[in-house]
Amino acid sequence: MFDKWGRFVVRRAWWVIGGWLVGALLIIGLLPSLADITSGDQGSFLPDKYESVQAIKLATSAFPQQSTSTAIVVVKRTDGAPLTEADQARVGTLATAIAGAHVAGIGQPQTGPQAVAPNKLVQLISVPITANATDQQAQMDAVTGTRDAIKDDLAGTALTAGVTGQVAQFVDNNDTFNTAFAVVGTATFVLIIVLILIIFRSPIAALLPILVIGVVLQVSSNLIAAAGELFDFNVDQSLQTLLLIVLYGIGTDYILFLLFRYRERLRAGADKKEAMVYAVARVGEVITSAAAVVIVAFLALLLASFGGFGSLGPGLAIGVFVMAITALTLIPAVVGLIGPATFWPSKAWRREPKGTVFLRTGAALGRRPAVAAVSSGLVLVALASGVLMFKADYDFAAGFPSTTESAKAAADLERGFPQGAVDPTEAYLTTSDGSQLTAAQLDQFAAAAAKVNGVGGVQPAVKAPSGTVARFDLLLNVNPASNEAITLVHDHLRADLHAIAPPGTRVVVGGTTAIFADINSANNRDLSVILPFAALLIAIILALLLRSIVAPIYLVLAVLLNFAATLGAAIYLFQGVAGKPGVTFQLPIVLYLFVLAIGTDYNILMIARLREEARAGNEPRDAAALAVRYAGPSVAAAGLILAGTFAVLALAPVSFLQQIGFSVAAGILLSAFVMSMFLVPSLTALIGHAAWWPGHGDVDRSKPETATPPSVPEVSSI
Repeated sequence: MFDKWGRFVVRRAWWVIGGWLVGALLIIGLLPSLADITSGDQGSFLPDKYESVQAIKLATSAFPQQSTSTAIVVVKRTDGAPLTEADQARVGTLATAIAGAHVAGIGQPQTGPQAVAPNKLVQLISVPITANATDQQAQMDAVTGTRDAIKDDLAGTALTAGVTGQVAQFVDNNDTFNTAFAVVGTATFVLIIVLILIIFRSPIAALLPILVIGVVLQVSSNLIAAAGELFDFNVDQSLQTLLLIVLYGIGTDYILFLLFRYRERLRAGADKKEAMVYAVARVGEVITSAAAVVIVAFLALLLASFGGFGSLGPGLAIGVFVMAITALTLIPAVVGLIGPATFWPSKAWRREPKGTVFLRTGAALGRRPAVAAVSSGLVLVALASGVLMFKADYDFAAGFPSTTESAKAAADLERGFPQGAVDPTEAYLTTSDGSQLTAAQLDQFAAAAAKVNGVGGVQPAVKAPSGTVARFDLLLNVNPASNEAITLVHDHLRADLHAIAPPGTRVVVGGTTAIFADINSANNRDLSVILPFAALLIAIILALLLRSIVAPIYLVLAVLLNFAATLGAAIYLFQGVAGKPGVTFQLPIVLYLFVLAIGTDYNILMIARLREEARAGNEPRDAAALAVRYAGPSVAAAGLILAGTFAVLALAPVSFLQQIGFSVAAGILLSAFVMSMFLVPSLTALIGHAAWWPGHGDVDRSKPETATPPSVPEVSSI
């Protein structure tokens, strides 16, 4: 099948290139932008069954004019002394001045005696952010305008103030985040170019992935946007970043797979067109199967109850599909036309390297597969043991610089108020029969809530215009984004608040901490469902590819073990060595996307080569040695490049990006150099012919051309 496809693409290369370019131009020019279907509201991705979502809906209906967020102005004396009565009066004047500045996107500032800390070190002004929650720029401008009004009003006084809160933190960290991604993006492109230059010593081969994948990224983005409009789904803001990394990761892999096989055939003396036909015939099945595995793994995210993850699945799957089509059409057509000039100016592609590390590694593994299997397995098991200590960390702010205005203001706030004052937990009291809430009910609940474990303070009730709902802002005595706060809300606080509801009323608990508590529950459920389901589907694809039941079993188990080892390594480093309270809550799903799904590519490439060598008449141990010798360079090169693209995230001055960068880089390296290079070929050698039962794909019934031309190895001393 792929032999015929390769001949079609190579013989009609100009038609393929022209058709591809016309299609790309039409898609980019006519379809909508990905930004049109993007959402950043975490709560909007949770199902209605979660209480935090019910609280959002109740707040929306009861307080239609309620602000989407609050900027907290923290005022203190410049000398650090307690605020005098004159100072407190001056803070009231500041609130009036902020209102008088007519800043777009804010409501009426609120302060008063209840906003003065018990120790009088700080006083708060609550500034409602009324800008639309989906308009991030308007919210940011509201905070910036508020800060300008404060600066003008307090100039020359004994008071100083800073603005904190979620939006203020976003404003302060936005530049850090953008700078980080600019550095990471540049470093990624440089790394890909440099590594491919080292491998092939050719600027053409180095630039090919950058240029082609850049176009594929834009085409995929527009197709995802069109699909989003057609099927009415939004995507998380992280999709654009993830899509870039996924496409440059797998796209570079697929191009390398083709180039290594193409170079191998050129060394055998084939002309440029026949060499590309051979490469497509040999690698086409690998690319198709690898893409199918990744697409299935991504689509399994549709089972996620947390829509922020579920919405990623279709978008990433579309991107992988487009990349696979490109790898089997545009790349063979272009390289088939360019021919050996793809590797210009180097002439090393003509020569067979002698005594490479992969030849020696393959020979050692073939002699002692049991040693290789046990050693690589023990490494993965030892690292996987770290999973037993897993804790999720939801505190993004802690990973950003502490020198920003919002960070300093938050620290000042904690000098006089509970930590939860930065982002209060919301308790909505509503009557069961639709009657009016009484003053006695409000007072009773406020007094009881103040005594609940974990609550450091209760703000006065804000009653809805209907009179049937009231909102209480509860100030937790722990960091509202910490594991401790999330555990408190999940395990105790909600139940305690439900229990103290006055007769005839009920309580619904919401706010950021409650949302993250529900995300925590959703994450635990999602991973327990998605991992087994994806593993089953991957096993089915491998079974169809290999016509075997045995090999897919240990291949999938190896991938799952590698996933656990990667997560365990991150836990040992960040929780154990660095002393972090946990690893970022996004890490398991990110590792699923990049280590479990994409890391399977290397297994497929290796097992396909193992089968080829077995079909050529080699015994299992010899086939394993040859597979490592010839497929090893492709796996190593692809693994180094993909791991390198993530490793540059360590340059980012943001903790959770550093965690993701290290963890995925480590996982890819384990996938390439431990799992695919040692564990899989050694297990296949030990199991022998039984690995291919019942289809016995290791037997070549048609006697085609041998898989490995003698004296024409593919290896490169990278």
